[in-house]
Amino acid sequence: MDRKIRVLIGKPGLDGHDRGAKVVASALRDAGMEVIYTGLHQTPEMIVEAAIQEDVDVVGLSILSGAHMTLIPKVVSMLRERGAGDIMVVVGGIIPDDDAAELRKAGVAAVFTPGAPTAEIVDFVKKEAASRL
Repeated sequence: MDRKIRVLIGKPGLDGHDRGAKVVASALRDAGMEVIYTGLHQTPEMIVEAAIQEDVDVVGLSILSGAHMTLIPKVVSMLRERGAGDIMVVVGGIIPDDDAAELRKAGVAAVFTPGAPTAEIVDFVKKEAASRL
């Protein structure tokens, strides 16, 4: 691969817990990826705008607030509407299995729940993002 994988990490909604997002961001950065962390309390519009402006390959969304079935599909659909449907979306957080299946049907590439090894997340992003470049 000629260039580094670019990943945007976003925290949509009112969730104020970002330790997991920061741990994943550090792991991706340590694995040689360029990581942009947008911070807490981002709207789907803000996340999509940043993803497009930063020309990222992957959007990683961390959500613990329970609003995942509203906010995550909105990000995916807005990326498509803006012509950026090729950006891979992955999600981490407290997400029930049934909801995770629905999110995947809506276009999310992977859902990682608490306790997922960072190596598993890194390997998935490397493999899937590289296949899209």
